[in-house]
Amino acid sequence: MVELLSVAIGIGLAVSLLFSELFGLAAGGMVVPGYFALALSRPIDVVLTIVAALVTYLIVYLMSTFIIVYGRRRTVLMILVGYLVRILFNYIPMELITSVETYASEQTEFQVIGYIIPGLIAIWFDRQGWVETLCALVTAAVVIRLILVLIFGHELNMH
Repeated sequence: MVELLSVAIGIGLAVSLLFSELFGLAAGGMVVPGYFALALSRPIDVVLTIVAALVTYLIVYLMSTFIIVYGRRRTVLMILVGYLVRILFNYIPMELITSVETYASEQTEFQVIGYIIPGLIAIWFDRQGWVETLCALVTAAVVIRLILVLIFGHELNMH
């Protein structure tokens, strides 16, 4: 059987390339839309990931006011800070944010998607703006999810 994540990332690469060529917009990195497409059934995880990316962007932006951060150094710093922010989000008691009984179906633990995803999104917040990045990311994720539904059908909801 074909692994769902591999297919989602492959389709995400194609859709990301298409968005880049047609609209000149990056959807938060080449692999990010595929991960988001799989997580659309967990909206709190998607929101937490976007918040982690915003926090990452703001931290690096503030750091750049007193240290020289550009080019490859800025890219690596975004990914590293995103990784650390993601780890810190593990220690936030989610019961304070939302009622688990209200929003959870079978999943009762909320988490940021991936470890480098927040950093990748933050890089594109920095390069093209947060509105453009979020619009392209959400649109690409929905397109990928629709393609996955066409390919996998009901099987997609089991993951």
